[in-house]
Amino acid sequence: GDLDKVVNLLLSLSGRLARVETALGSLGPHAPAEDKLALREKKRLLVAQLEDAKELKEHVGRREEAVGAMVARYLPAEQLQDYQHFVKMKSALIAEQRELEEKIKLGQEQLRCLRESL
Repeated sequence: GDLDKVVNLLLSLSGRLARVETALGSLGPHAPAEDKLALREKKRLLVAQLEDAKELKEHVGRREEAVGAMVARYLPAEQLQDYQHFVKMKSALIAEQRELEEKIKLGQEQLRCLRESL
């Protein structure tokens, strides 16, 4: 459960940071200084939060290793491999699901923009 939450947090922060960086990059040279300053501050906060989330993921990883060592004492080798595979795949699948959700949102937004332009 903690792994799910941390992975979702990392993905969310990464996505938000990417959107802020895109917004910063799309600001023209004549954009108000307040807008640039606000986006830079938001980026700074998101970078700090992302670093905190990475530390949290490392902590969860250490806990996962401790739990894995404990589980290894009680499971046969085949079941232990299944458990380890499950844990690895769960993170990958969460990341993939999040990526697909982002693509769906982007597609829906593009479709909405196309409809409005017609």
